[in-house]
Amino acid sequence: MRRSNGPALRRLAAWILILAVTTTLITLAWDSWLIWPAMFLHGILLVHHFSIQHECVHYTVFRTRWLNDVVGQICGLIIILPHRFFRYEHCDHHTYTQITGDDPELIPLPKSFGEYLWYLSAIPYWKAKFTEILRHASGNLSEAEKRFIPKVEHAAVYRDARVMLAIYAALFLGMAVTGNWFLVWYWIVPLFLGEPVMRFVRMTEHVGRPTVPKMSENTRTNMVSAPWAFLCWNMNYHAEHHYVASVPFHALPRLHEKLKDHIHIEKGGYIGAHREIIRQIRARRAPA
Repeated sequence: MRRSNGPALRRLAAWILILAVTTTLITLAWDSWLIWPAMFLHGILLVHHFSIQHECVHYTVFRTRWLNDVVGQICGLIIILPHRFFRYEHCDHHTYTQITGDDPELIPLPKSFGEYLWYLSAIPYWKAKFTEILRHASGNLSEAEKRFIPKVEHAAVYRDARVMLAIYAALFLGMAVTGNWFLVWYWIVPLFLGEPVMRFVRMTEHVGRPTVPKMSENTRTNMVSAPWAFLCWNMNYHAEHHYVASVPFHALPRLHEKLKDHIHIEKGGYIGAHREIIRQIRARRAPA
């Protein structure tokens, strides 16, 4: 549980370097059809800013507390997810993991293969996300949100949404005035292209696991390759994270060695998890 600034600063340096590389790929492919795969690759990295923000929510990225807040806010701005709101929502996710009606981040097992593909398209995600931030900016919280956001923080949540929308409006106004729409091609389009990959990853954490409070049953750890572990900041060790959420990302592989006999592990990684999800969908659709 010991926290340190060093591992995160080194990983962030590598992260920024890779961002520079994927940005350069878009520039090099500008007048070619290759710009689309370049933007998709860049988008995969952009949507994984969620992984950094997630760790910052737990204050486990840095030992210095304010660094977690600053980096978390920046990541939230990139992926259109206000940091304060996410912190409160995610707290209830850990408190009521996989409990229907109480877990605000619960993703139900799709009822059909079509519903499965619809979720992976990220269209439902973006629809919910834009509705959410516009509702907050207008000064409204849903009844579910009022359960996990303290009343004293309601005004701050509203303010965060308004500030975020104001920043976006200023950026787009600046592009309109200058006639330079580079952020659309280096940020907006890649973000939308990459989000289905994040939906693919997020499904593997809990979808298809029993909707029960027992941590050894309701969460899945996925054994993935080093590049994927880098992108998700070791959140593939998701069951370990739920057991002890205050363990920093860089210590999760060590925690895995201590807990591997007490958790559900998908050795096939993300693909293996999705095979299991699809198997359950088919079983649900099969005649009795």
